[in-house]
Amino acid sequence: MSEPIRGRVARILNSRELAINVGSAQGVKVGMLFDVMDPKGDDIRDPESGEILGSIERPKVRVKVISVQERLSVASTFKSKKVNIGGVGDFAGVGRLSDIFRPANYVTKYETLRTNEKTWEDLDETESFVKTGDPVVSVKPVSGDEQSQDP
Repeated sequence: MSEPIRGRVARILNSRELAINVGSAQGVKVGMLFDVMDPKGDDIRDPESGEILGSIERPKVRVKVISVQERLSVASTFKSKKVNIGGVGDFAGVGRLSDIFRPANYVTKYETLRTNEKTWEDLDETESFVKTGDPVVSVKPVSGDEQSQDP
C-alpha cells in the first residue's frame, strides 16, 4: 500500500474551494480525495492513569481535487444534499397553510468550508473551521464518495 500524499492548505479561495501546496510533482491527479485535518489531533487518555496514550488525526472536511498544477492543486467540497425550499410537495409536514398549495422546490446544497479567514464570499456553514496551514492528506475513496456529484 502506498503512502498518502501529505500537504497543507495554501489558501482558502471561497466557501467551497481551497488551494493545497501539492500538485502533479507529488503525484496529485484530478479526482483525488483529500481530508483537511485538525492539526492538533485528538488526544487519547488512559482511563486509569489519565496519561496521554497518543493522538489520533481527526479530519475536518473531505475535498476532491478539481485542477492540478505542478506544485499546487485546487480542491472543492463535493458532498451535497437536496433541500426543499418551496412548498410541501410530499405533504411530509405543513408549516403554513399556503405551503400546501405550493409545489416542492428542491435545490442542491453543497457542503462548504467554514473559516474565519477572508474569502471571496460569505460563508454560512456551521461545521468545522478550515485555516490556511491546515494539513491535508490524500485518502482512498470510500463507498459513496466517488458517486457524489462533482462541483
